[in-house]
Amino acid sequence: MVVISGMGIVSALGIGLQDNLQSLEAERVGLRKIQNFATIHDVPAGELPLDNRELKRRLGINEAKVVSRTSLLGMLAAEEALADAGVGDRSRVALITATTVGGMDLTPVFFADFMADRTKGRLRYVRQHDCSNSTNAIADYCHIDGFTTAISTACSSAANAIMTGCRLIEQGLADCVVAGGTDALCVYTLNGFKSLMILDSDRCRPFDANRKGLNLGEAAAYVVLQRATDAHKQYCAVAGYANANDAFHQTAMTAEGQGASEAMLGALRQANLQPADIDYINAHGTGTPNNDASELAAMQSVWADKMPKYSSTKGFTGHTLAAAGSVEAVFAALAIEHQTVWANIGCETPISQQFAPVAHTAKCAVRNVMSNSFGFGGNCTSLVFSKI
Repeated sequence: MVVISGMGIVSALGIGLQDNLQSLEAERVGLRKIQNFATIHDVPAGELPLDNRELKRRLGINEAKVVSRTSLLGMLAAEEALADAGVGDRSRVALITATTVGGMDLTPVFFADFMADRTKGRLRYVRQHDCSNSTNAIADYCHIDGFTTAISTACSSAANAIMTGCRLIEQGLADCVVAGGTDALCVYTLNGFKSLMILDSDRCRPFDANRKGLNLGEAAAYVVLQRATDAHKQYCAVAGYANANDAFHQTAMTAEGQGASEAMLGALRQANLQPADIDYINAHGTGTPNNDASELAAMQSVWADKMPKYSSTKGFTGHTLAAAGSVEAVFAALAIEHQTVWANIGCETPISQQFAPVAHTAKCAVRNVMSNSFGFGGNCTSLVFSKI
């Protein structure tokens, strides 16, 4: 059995597990006006209220060193997860990390000089553009010497990292895996999502009949995966996982949620659970018209008229892209540990009154949690976590 033995998280709700837990419990939202870079777009986002200099000071990194924000967030969360798990010897520790942004927050610094003069521009700012750069930076900072790789499958990336980490342990290829994802807000990402016309100018409203789009967020979250017999601490078991792809559209899912329902059913099968065994679903729930309708249709196809409690926590953090799957895996594990389901912030008029999401954070029995992460291109992943 593979268990989560350590967790680390940095999000708009705060730095560390306790800050994030307290915000979820108090229904304290992390969405605010963007402050760390200039933009013409007046939209809320889940931005961490610390600039890069402050992050470097926390990490003990020289302020003059060029490090992407994606890497800095990842270093904080991954190191917290390892410390939480009490991992000392890191010689057989693997790192599976996910990102879509990579070092794109640094690229404009290069192009500002390069476009003015083709002989100018410091290459150190574009060398970190590739996804593998932040992966290597996190591994180096955390002294991880084992197998290391990067996954980039859009918004399902970190969930796929966790799935891959479980498989490494199950096949005996690693004793301990740090798995998760990190993505920072940057001009490129904000402009890209604005061009898709799926940003809400107000706070997002997942599963609301009047929803208009998503809010972007930045975060990093990692879990430490180990065999139950090796773990000093056990938050929960990773009971099942599955990935499916409906191959329907570059940025949309089918109206019926075919890929989503296949992923959920596959995860249930592997966990040897029936739909009725799931107590809570941490839904992908971006707040876009397509995603929420499609995901709800998929959930209804699996659970019919016996839908478990469900909510999207993106109303707290914004959509953290490649980090979303691990941010919400941490929230799922916390739901089991604290026997609590998290509020679906922002939903006033549910798409379906019969199947309305959780209105407020509340205590209840939580044994099995499903966490959904559905990415562009129809890449859908569902994870099932179970109380030990």
